[in-house]
Amino acid sequence: MTPPSAPDASKAGWRTWAREVRSGLPDYSAKITAHLAAFLHSRGARRVLAYRALPGEPDVGALAREFELLAPRARFRPEPHLTLHPWETATEPSRFGALQPPANAPRVLLDAVEAVLLPALAFDHSGVRLGYGGGFYDRLLPGFAGLAVGVIAEALVVPALPAEAHDLRVGFLVTERGVRRVDATTSSKL
Repeated sequence: MTPPSAPDASKAGWRTWAREVRSGLPDYSAKITAHLAAFLHSRGARRVLAYRALPGEPDVGALAREFELLAPRARFRPEPHLTLHPWETATEPSRFGALQPPANAPRVLLDAVEAVLLPALAFDHSGVRLGYGGGFYDRLLPGFAGLAVGVIAEALVVPALPAEAHDLRVGFLVTERGVRRVDATTSSKL
């Protein structure tokens, strides 16, 4: 399937495209996780906010053997936000379908995290993330000083995505081909 090409292609259009492409991809989890482990070790990261994979997302759970992983819990009151918890506490299904920690799981502050691994439907060359539309990571990460790493299959990295001022950009992308720093000077469609 060809990606949307019009300058005014909506995020919804991109999400439809990405879901269709993703449904036909092989599982690159092992390759991506190997690249992630080497990269995180090279940067001295120990405590990492990861994610419990949804179908089609690279599963990064194997990193728990080498790093202290944290799992997010989506909360909806007073406004949508994420809280961080020990990885092994993610035992209940979320409304999105991924495992998450229960409401009473011990919390960890973002200040204690050295790297955040972000899933997405797509990323662009400037690090713009096309998420699922909830804005959870966009609200969590402003001002985060650690590594923000996009985790995605190479087929879902595109030249430019529509972006708004609040949309998160990552500093690095990790795909089955390896790790690369994004070109933050490349402009996305605003």
